[in-house]
Amino acid sequence: MKTIYLASGNAHKLDELQTALEEAGLPIRVEGPGRIGGMPEVEETESTFEGNSLLKAEGLRSCGPSDGWFLADDSGIEIDSLDGRPGVISARYAGLDCDDEANNDKVLEEMKGVEVDGRSCRFRCVLALVGEGVKKTFSGACEGTLLFERRGNGGFGYDPLFLPDESESTFAEISLEEKAKISHRARALAKLVDWLEKGPTN
Repeated sequence: MKTIYLASGNAHKLDELQTALEEAGLPIRVEGPGRIGGMPEVEETESTFEGNSLLKAEGLRSCGPSDGWFLADDSGIEIDSLDGRPGVISARYAGLDCDDEANNDKVLEEMKGVEVDGRSCRFRCVLALVGEGVKKTFSGACEGTLLFERRGNGGFGYDPLFLPDESESTFAEISLEEKAKISHRARALAKLVDWLEKGPTN
């Protein structure tokens, strides 16, 4: 059985990937970085989600078995009126030691005076899979609108400001089940699973 080592200690992400693989009938086991000594420090120096996700996947690969596959993701929000910012620095937009509130405040300040028709944005996620003879990326996006103020208490990051085109609720208001159907990560994951169904699994 093939093993995919996921560059994340997040139990939800591990379960999400394992469930998606099982539902597709793929004989692939998912393990966290703890199984191979933990995730090494990787400096995200690339200017794209693809580049940074590949850096993290290759970083984990350097610690793992030669026959394994290694998966990492990078994601963030792109706001058209800000020329695609925050983009790859979404998590640290307000500074290296910032939190979600500070990031949201900075975006709202920069978007002051921008009318609703200029507030288009999207969440984007890129998954990178690497291994012997394998180097693939899978991108997913969820289009939406940046609100003028926060709505909802769920989610994290920019979720309270993001209204997806497919819903009347922000990512901080919708259920986890609904979010899993339309999120950028879910769409990238669907492309990964589709490729795995068509590609080698042993």
